Amino acid sequence: MYLAWKTGRLFPTFIPAQFETIQWLMFQMGGVGPFFGQVHHFLRAAPEPVPYAIERYTKETRRLYGVMDKHLQKREYLAQDYSIADIATYPWVARYEWHKVDLNDFPAVKRWFDRISARPAVQAGMKVPQVIR
Repeated sequence: MYLAWKTGRLFPTFIPAQFETIQWLMFQMGGVGPFFGQVHHFLRAAPEPVPYAIERYTKETRRLYGVMDKHLQKREYLAQDYSIADIATYPWVARYEWHKVDLNDFPAVKRWFDRISARPAVQAGMKVPQVIR
């Protein structure tokens, strides 16, 4: 948020739009990040399967995809325009296969994902972890 405010980019100047952007950024921070992260852990890294955890975090992950899908049915981006909310959420959704989610089940999220995936800066940014490895 600091960098967006400082540069005047990827964060709206209109106050109501700022709060909408913050709302979706908090959705990522309080929901998407923690729950998708738990799905990643229990499906990919846990030393042994924990059925309760897998079921709980998988259900909540699908619920969060559903919230995004419903919201994105009426718009192109999480907030009014492409913003830090999309930037923060996109990398988690980019691991949809790790969540065992078929994006075709969430067509509005798929449309949003494909739109953001086509951005050259996003393509370059998503290659950075591969270069560091």
